[in-house]
Amino acid sequence: MADGNITINTSRRFFLLAAGSGLVLAGCVTPADTTDGAPAIAAELAKPAAPVVDMNNFVAISPDGTIRIMAKNPEIGQGIKTMLPMLIAEELDADWSKVVIEQGDADQKRYGQQIAGGSFATPQHWIPQRQVGRAARQMLLAAAAARLAVPVSELTTEPSMVVHAATNKKIPYGDLVADAAKLTPPDPATLTMKDPKDYRIIGKSMRNWDSPKIVRGEPIFGIDVKVDGMKYAHFVKCPVFGGKIVSANTAEIKALPGITDSFVVKQVGTSLMGLLDGVAVVGDDWWTVKEAAKKLKIQWDEGAAADHSTASFDSQASALAKAKPQAFLGPQGKAPTEASWAASEAAVNGAAKKVEASYAYPFLVHAPLEPQNCTAHAKADGTVEIWAPTQLPGQGIGLVAEALGVTADKITCHMIRCGGGFGRRLANDYMVEAAAISKQAGVPVKLLWTREQDTQHNPYRPGGYHNFRAGLDAQGNLVALTNHFVTFGANGRALGNATSPPTEFPSGFIANTTYGQSLVPGNMPTGPLRAPVSNAVCFAYQSFIDEVAIAAGKDPLQFRIDLLNAPAAAVSGEKGPMNAKRMVDILNVVRDRSGWATRASLPKGTGMGVAFYFSHQGYFAQVAKVKVEQNGSWRVQKVWSVGDVGSTIINPINAHNQVQGSIVDGISEMHQKITFDKGRTVQSNFQDMPLLRMDYAPQIDSHFHISSNSPTGLGEPALPPVLPAVANAIFAATGKRIRVLPAVQSDLRWT
Repeated sequence: MADGNITINTSRRFFLLAAGSGLVLAGCVTPADTTDGAPAIAAELAKPAAPVVDMNNFVAISPDGTIRIMAKNPEIGQGIKTMLPMLIAEELDADWSKVVIEQGDADQKRYGQQIAGGSFATPQHWIPQRQVGRAARQMLLAAAAARLAVPVSELTTEPSMVVHAATNKKIPYGDLVADAAKLTPPDPATLTMKDPKDYRIIGKSMRNWDSPKIVRGEPIFGIDVKVDGMKYAHFVKCPVFGGKIVSANTAEIKALPGITDSFVVKQVGTSLMGLLDGVAVVGDDWWTVKEAAKKLKIQWDEGAAADHSTASFDSQASALAKAKPQAFLGPQGKAPTEASWAASEAAVNGAAKKVEASYAYPFLVHAPLEPQNCTAHAKADGTVEIWAPTQLPGQGIGLVAEALGVTADKITCHMIRCGGGFGRRLANDYMVEAAAISKQAGVPVKLLWTREQDTQHNPYRPGGYHNFRAGLDAQGNLVALTNHFVTFGANGRALGNATSPPTEFPSGFIANTTYGQSLVPGNMPTGPLRAPVSNAVCFAYQSFIDEVAIAAGKDPLQFRIDLLNAPAAAVSGEKGPMNAKRMVDILNVVRDRSGWATRASLPKGTGMGVAFYFSHQGYFAQVAKVKVEQNGSWRVQKVWSVGDVGSTIINPINAHNQVQGSIVDGISEMHQKITFDKGRTVQSNFQDMPLLRMDYAPQIDSHFHISSNSPTGLGEPALPPVLPAVANAIFAATGKRIRVLPAVQSDLRWT
């Protein structure tokens, strides 16, 4: 790795790792390493032997020089537990070898918002977390100045040491912390941050804090938690979304060996991702309760959704696409009206050449490798203690408070390392289920879902149908584009994440763009999947833009650059949040790195495709090389990825891991689907909802183009463009367009 680049050949180890400011401090603790095996996580982690002195909410220093930094956000494999402490440690001028990292509990009063999602962590914390470290350093300098009777201006620091150069005196942080902690913290606005040229930690590849424990197989995940007196729970819900329970043979189940309780749980609230009707089975071990649940005889009132099916959805979408849109979403910068739709349609109809195509993508499940789980203890005194692998603990605490009738201050939530999330653990249905079962059973319980439950009770990435029409002038320039987007909704509104924003490129870059929308009724739960909304609409838009470029007889990569360089006078409105120059810059870089100009020399059946996307404040352009066999089977041989996420790559090894994981996820999604029949999810496990296999993963060339912009996040923006880049490469190899996902082998045969 050098200059922000990394090229990897897929190995088993890579694949497993990738496919996945107030200033008042609480004490930090860290679990001791084990030497005789891997005991389960204890409810209370062992306190460190050396006393700690709190500097603020995030930093504590021991007299022996150990620096304990609290990680505030959930860790789901994105490396945030390491990255945020790096920001603090850099400005503290800490000796990284003396740093230990502790995961904070859910406590927004102490830490502010705590979330893993949206690629928010870097832009939200780039300044505040560095200010935390800088303020603690300033307090240590002040304490040293008082001790040495010299001005603070004569002091500086080196790793974990205050230095007075004039006398060559050095005082370790551990010797100063007791005095420093008594001082009033400085106003963050008065602090001067380090010059980037002096960074020792930021910009260096730092091993993820939990990696050694994971490699050793230590039990650090939610699925590993054990507490005294704990029982295991299995919870059965209606297979049809929104179904209600009529009756269940709980008395028979409770009499089975190893079963301590079984009872009906009733829905609280209206959310399909909250506490729903179901039957709990509680017992001495998980296998026993899971097997006992197979003997449940439950009568459900399945409701109106029992008639829903994917076949019906597809039929309705096809009919709606032929009719006038139910609503209008653009053009950008103008009020959405039927007249603007008609104007854009007229511009298409009057163009020298028209291009029309429809694209569709399916519902998808999140499929984190660790199924949903939670350990909860609803205590007799009205307090609740929870151990949960959650991406959004505050929302889960709210669900528990509502369901159990307690106030949020009575709930303690320990954020446990998540075995993947991808947006699934932004919903906390498993947390409120565990708490409700614990209260009703009167004991602490660990609730663990099966893979089948996780697949069939999910806030799915919604499917959608895009119906494009584009017009080209006599010179092959794109002058008009319309999209009638058919999606899923209820009560006149699109379901969660079932949207297609009117700002999608090329909106704002050509004279006429208008988007219409129609709704297919649906009541399935939907929600964000990694790169929400973007992961779906990018496939449709960037694939269709490729079609338009080919119809115009132009190089698809240069065609995109020409659109991005459109003069202001030619566009329909403001160009929106995307900085066109930043995108053009990375398209030029990926063109050079991939050898795009030589693609005509590729053998028959092998092609290269390009796509770009701006999402979650990140700019990514990717080129994929795909080989398609004559029988239609295909594999991605290599992906070149160029990203612009600002001026600093905080932890390069983790940043490249995020890009690699995004690309692997995106290619996986091209093989996946979730379908419905009789209101039920058809797929159940990885045999019919496959993840990309190790031997099928591509070589990945990951490069970061450094710009002068403030750093932004990386969990999501590298994913969207890989799907259309691969689809466009398949077209280049075969002449066949993938307009419907998943990509089906039989549709891609060639001779």
